[in-house]
Amino acid sequence: MIFDTHAHYDDHAFDEDREALLKSLPAAGIGKVCNVGARLKGSRQSVALAEAYDFFYAACGIHPDDCGDMEESWIQELRELASHEKVVAIGEIGLDYHGFDKYENKVDKETQKKWFRRQLELAMELDLPVVIHSRNAAEDTLTMMQQAHADGLKGGIIHCFSYSQETAKAYLAMGFYLGFGGVVTYEGQRKLTKVLQVTPLSRIVLETDCPYLAPAPHRYERNASLYLPIVRDKIAEIKGVSPSEVEETTWKNAHEVYGLL
Repeated sequence: MIFDTHAHYDDHAFDEDREALLKSLPAAGIGKVCNVGARLKGSRQSVALAEAYDFFYAACGIHPDDCGDMEESWIQELRELASHEKVVAIGEIGLDYHGFDKYENKVDKETQKKWFRRQLELAMELDLPVVIHSRNAAEDTLTMMQQAHADGLKGGIIHCFSYSQETAKAYLAMGFYLGFGGVVTYEGQRKLTKVLQVTPLSRIVLETDCPYLAPAPHRYERNASLYLPIVRDKIAEIKGVSPSEVEETTWKNAHEVYGLL
């Protein structure tokens, strides 16, 4: 079975067929899903999905693009949500420096860092792993993660990993897992192939980030966990192993990082 470690089934893209789609996943080989919150509303909905479906789990957190109005009361609500038995991580949290030249409402770097740090502290307080979003912010994210690791952060997943081999090795040295999804199948991508070549299979997890980042040949369509076999097979090709080995190992890895063993 496949474990989708990062999905957003609370997204409005699934409003018309959410129930039918989710009920179809186990028969298609999708054994477990972690629905990841990006806002307070999404975190609440993630917990609701985990309550509604036996094979669903939840992560709760505030995405860096949504922390502009954040206040300490949000941390308290995240703390309360995270007390649910099916909440397995704090996330997705992190830094996103993409688009400062495009978007007027982009949250400034210092505000992002402030609330990233605060949510890392919450994860350490609750002894939970984290799900990290990092875009165009490699150096600052790594610096903050190294400090949190030194302070006792439990571990977690670097979601949708998109940086260099050197950055990957730094996270691997701290015991983090790297999340890979549809981007590994895109024509012309070379960076992730190089990263996968130096990443032990024992540190890889599968993810969709659905409804975003559908794999080829479905790129630009709505993504769903049903497409993860395509990602599995591509990783198997790059790593020179069988698809079944990728599936079995990433299933085990996901259970380890989310404390579900």
